Amino acid sequence: MASEKVETIVAGNYVEMEREEDNSNTSKSKLSRFFWHGGSVYDAWFSCSSNQVAQVLLTLPYSFSQLGMLSGIIFQLFYGLLGSWTAYLISVLYVEYRTRKEREKVDFRNHVIQWFEVLDGLLGKHWRNIGLFFNCTFLLFGSVIQLIACASNIYYINDNLDKRTWTYIFGACCATTVFIPSFHNYRIWSFLGLLMTTYTAWYLTIASLHHGQVEEVKHSGPSTMVLYFTGATNILYTFGGHAVTVEIMHAMWKPQKFKTIYLLATLYVLTLTLPSASAVYWAFGDQLLNHSNAFALLPRSGFRDTAVILMLIHQFITFGFACTPLYFVWEKFIGMHNTKSLYRRALARLPVVIPIWFLAIIFPFFGPINSAVGSLLVSFTVYIIPAMAHMITFSSSSARENAIERPPSFLGGWGGSFSINIFVVGWVLVVGFGFGGWASMVNFVHQIKTFGVFTKCYQCPPHKA
Repeated sequence: MASEKVETIVAGNYVEMEREEDNSNTSKSKLSRFFWHGGSVYDAWFSCSSNQVAQVLLTLPYSFSQLGMLSGIIFQLFYGLLGSWTAYLISVLYVEYRTRKEREKVDFRNHVIQWFEVLDGLLGKHWRNIGLFFNCTFLLFGSVIQLIACASNIYYINDNLDKRTWTYIFGACCATTVFIPSFHNYRIWSFLGLLMTTYTAWYLTIASLHHGQVEEVKHSGPSTMVLYFTGATNILYTFGGHAVTVEIMHAMWKPQKFKTIYLLATLYVLTLTLPSASAVYWAFGDQLLNHSNAFALLPRSGFRDTAVILMLIHQFITFGFACTPLYFVWEKFIGMHNTKSLYRRALARLPVVIPIWFLAIIFPFFGPINSAVGSLLVSFTVYIIPAMAHMITFSSSSARENAIERPPSFLGGWGGSFSINIFVVGWVLVVGFGFGGWASMVNFVHQIKTFGVFTKCYQCPPHKA
């Protein structure tokens, strides 16, 4: 009975929104709702699955060459499980925050709840500021990575322009995401995005197996500590894609169902990442150490060109996923979040794209930048902060007694969940942020010394640079 009451409270405003939209029964409105306005558990699953693995599909073989086959597989499984746990914690905290606020008659129909607001409501302004800093910085660089990936990929189809020029072009293209109002409106894009990553993953797998191992292939990884922890933090980054978890939950009619959805999305993503990374590493071995983009080693064909084009479209979608929460933060900062005019909001959002564009041109290091972002930002944003916030929010006996969502009994209840949280904080702080931060920054500085900032064409063959 209690769970039914909670569900009504949490989903109430969305039910009202659906009814309001159902008043319009024209063919145009039905078509618009079908393609444009999503909020079901299926929409959330497509969003999570599509967003969790994007350009990282192309860098995971590079990580395997740094880690070795066995460590690469183990880290994917381990961080996939760890990421699902912290996504569960975020969903619990979101439901707790939203239920408390809606009991106070707060109306969220014209307001998108974000992670820093959850922290503010449950733990105060200091936690809000910490969450805001890490979340926004991660999403900023997450968007930068998508732009870098666009330029890196298109170069393998058309090398008449250097990668920096392609970054200029795709920066302008990705700026059009300012016209997508919220995560409700990613329904068709999320669905198509997942089809695109699925095709690309299986293309990498089949093409590598068909190609076979290169002559005198070597699989020497792991060879150094720097490479080992750099590869590990790229995988940490891979399964830390839930910096947009709260915004996706808020777009659901029944956000309390999110925790199961994210786990199922992670399991599906593993069916893409494990075969593709393993197959490419098996075929090319240590050659991947100097080719962070898997497309660089596979021979050009119609299938490869299709995969490149699909990934370009998908990176546009993922850019929108990463940038939309930044748009919301900026709108709230300048007082435009409740503006109903789509064009006024789009115009107000444009300044967010400019620093992303600029950073993508300064640091075009496709691959190494993933590891740096993973160790320094993802480690706190989606692992350490949610685990600590959950423990502090429910530290008192009264908070645990009145909790909307209690930990599952098969994990040992509150004691078991707190133990897992402590392990997550300790592991990610030492291995992810500590060793991973050291290794990724050493590697990142090496890229700057080798190629320089503002490099015109990162890892391009000399005669084409």
